[in-house]
Amino acid sequence: MKKIFFAVIVLIMTNSCKLSNNNQHNEANKELGALLDKYYDERMSLFPLEATAIGDNRFNDKLYADFTDGYRQKLLEFYKKYSDYLKKFDRDQLNENDQLSYDVFKREMEMNIEELAFHTNYIPTNQFEGLTLTMGQMGSGSGNQPFKTVKDYDNWLLRMKAFGEWTDSAIVYFRKGITNKYVLPKALVLKMIPEMNAMITTDVTKNLFYSPINNFPKNFDEADKKRLTEAYTQVIQQYMISSYKKLSDFLTNEYLPVARNSTGINDVPNGSDYYKYLVKYWTTTNKTPEEIYTTGLSEVARIRTEMEKIKTEVGFTGSLKAFFEYIKTDKKFMPYKTPQDVLNAFHAIQLKMEPNLQTMFGKVPKTKFEIRQTEAFRAASASAEYNPGAPDGSRPGIFYIPIVDATKFNITSGMESLFLHEAIPGHHYQNSLQMENDQLPKFRRFLWYGAYGEGWALYCESLGKELGLYTDPYQYMGALGDEIHRAIRLVVDVGMHTKNMTREEAIKYMMDNEQINEEGATAEIERYMAIPAQALSYKIGALKITELRNKYTQQLGANFKLSAFHDEFLKDGCLPLDIVEAKMDKWAEQMKK
Repeated sequence: MKKIFFAVIVLIMTNSCKLSNNNQHNEANKELGALLDKYYDERMSLFPLEATAIGDNRFNDKLYADFTDGYRQKLLEFYKKYSDYLKKFDRDQLNENDQLSYDVFKREMEMNIEELAFHTNYIPTNQFEGLTLTMGQMGSGSGNQPFKTVKDYDNWLLRMKAFGEWTDSAIVYFRKGITNKYVLPKALVLKMIPEMNAMITTDVTKNLFYSPINNFPKNFDEADKKRLTEAYTQVIQQYMISSYKKLSDFLTNEYLPVARNSTGINDVPNGSDYYKYLVKYWTTTNKTPEEIYTTGLSEVARIRTEMEKIKTEVGFTGSLKAFFEYIKTDKKFMPYKTPQDVLNAFHAIQLKMEPNLQTMFGKVPKTKFEIRQTEAFRAASASAEYNPGAPDGSRPGIFYIPIVDATKFNITSGMESLFLHEAIPGHHYQNSLQMENDQLPKFRRFLWYGAYGEGWALYCESLGKELGLYTDPYQYMGALGDEIHRAIRLVVDVGMHTKNMTREEAIKYMMDNEQINEEGATAEIERYMAIPAQALSYKIGALKITELRNKYTQQLGANFKLSAFHDEFLKDGCLPLDIVEAKMDKWAEQMKK
């Protein structure tokens, strides 16, 4: 799941945010709420793709090159303005919920301002995330860009045209990166070029962006269909195909020859300081990279011991690495013939664990849920992922599974743990309950912290046995494989970005310690190269949640109820880990009484 900030409802902020010492708490809360909602409304106009993603359709025709120096200056002024507004409030005069909002908002402004000091805009997109990929998801008609009305179709026309300007700006900033030696590693550029080429077709009607024309709503009249068909044909040719061709040519001929051979972000100007910032941002802790690296080594050793027990249980006599190879390559672990077979297997997991969910959660989401195959154009480089639903119920939460070749989809890859993480009760429960909670200020309903959100999803994997899963030792081996995968990330991410561990060394370390083939390990390691420190958030967050659960189980004894713990943890939405712990400690004190 990526960092996202969304707004839903427009509220007008009062002109003055000053509070007198005589104000009652309710007055202060209303004024703070107005401030936060005004911030979110303004933010939506600055980041229109975020608005579209949650069903706020006011800006569906807008697309900005938000990485340019001019745009970043506008963002800096925006964050500083709201940071100054917040200083007018006395935190001690706020109620408990608004104190949470105050603390989170203050941190957000500080982190956003700090990030703008780094030249991340010299890399406008990469092989794992960025507008070049997002455009394909949205324009295919299967993403969050709506194609229900004629206006929806016209909105997307304007965004496609704006992509031409975005592309020109991106090349300008890639060139600035070349001048300042702030460039991507060669290995990542080599993955980007085929992604660009996949969007280039000689026949416009065979282009991904033509898909909405093939799927007109039944209520469109013939005149609109004719006009839109002609307009899309022209715009796809003139703006989309030509833009991706321009990017492909630039990356191939100009950027690739000067891309760096090194692996870590510490090799770009100010890269070491940037990595420290990213560690703080993604883990929402003050842990140092070295502390995280040491934790990773310890966790890898612990989980390997558990894997050895499974190997012994099933009677395998070779080494652990040989066991990895056996379950990775033996055909009996690859029973599927079609993508639908794989999807059906995930549906079966859902049905098996659902009866036990009611003992673990008092509150469940209203948002509907679907399992879908990842679109072909991005499946080769995609991981399984969850896309949140829309607050108004118009779009379900979607669990995407990339299936490049169903006959090679391995049941021991951790299918049960993957479902618990990406789907239920992982991302789907956490995202949906947060989004549906209209008692939260709007800016918190759509806030995302990796350590909380990904930490929760990884923690959910540990619930497998309690949910009636992991009864098959090979599925449990898959779950341990998923767990060690997150522990390995602590080692290789910090290793690559601070200890000069090479891409190849990181791939080897991953393959030595888990059931993964070279292609899978390469995609993972290159992901960590593209988005440094993001991969740390999973394990750091999960360890904290487990620590809290164990602490309160011991403190509360018979008064501890797992469903109450889960409900309390989820009810206030994504929060930084230090704020979460303080909140949960207060809850535990109340439970004692």
